[in-house]
Amino acid sequence: MRRSKTSTLLVQTPEGIVFSLMLAGPVTRFLAWAMDMVCIGALSGAVGSALGLLGLLSADFARGMIVLVGFVIQIGYGIVMERFWLGQTLGKRLLRLRVMDAQGLHLQFNQIVIRNLLRFVDMLPAFYLVGGIACLASRRAQRLGDFAANTIVVRNPKIQEPDLDQLLAGKFNSLREYPHLAARLHQRVSAGEARVALRALIRRDELDARARVELFGEIAAHLRSLVEFPPETTEGITDEQYVRNVVDILFRPQRPERQEISQAVPR
Repeated sequence: MRRSKTSTLLVQTPEGIVFSLMLAGPVTRFLAWAMDMVCIGALSGAVGSALGLLGLLSADFARGMIVLVGFVIQIGYGIVMERFWLGQTLGKRLLRLRVMDAQGLHLQFNQIVIRNLLRFVDMLPAFYLVGGIACLASRRAQRLGDFAANTIVVRNPKIQEPDLDQLLAGKFNSLREYPHLAARLHQRVSAGEARVALRALIRRDELDARARVELFGEIAAHLRSLVEFPPETTEGITDEQYVRNVVDILFRPQRPERQEISQAVPR
């Protein structure tokens, strides 16, 4: 794992696959926090108004409950949102930020709790001064809560859709000779599985030779288990070409001449 000069964290897996993560800077994180504080303030105000009715019974008790509930909301907001929105609060989602494990692993609940409990330390003495200084001094733009929880905050810029005609054009797709099996692919391959196959094709040149062969071997084996095409359609093609043919079927509409054949084949 290393950080580039452009505030990008590069995480390399044991298989040789490198993921590039854009780190969120202090300014962007402060803006996200400011949005969250507006939400927390609105929620605290609404709950405080409701609890104010307790003042009819005891003014001291009502004030104590308002302070206690306000504290719980400030702590619980980040924990609940990052738990159920997979590392995002409303402010982070609006600015396309996300909390994740520093090694690229699954974000654990205890990490979410730790980073949010230490938020009050980062906010000292005011306006996130301690946290901002820590972000500037850290190689991975981490505040103290991130150091303790081993988390980072990354940016998720909007990704443009790839040009499928350019990515998939130029090679004969033998699987299209059997439109009824191609239709079965559409039924049995989930949206998540289709995206994994597409991303593998897009990033294939970023992999070393061995990792590339292993990755496409695993994806092709799984796709073959879902729909079995006749041997003559797959004979002599590599696993990568098989995955490419499947992606071509899943993401690109049938050619007019193939549609005519498909309509003639009984289902």
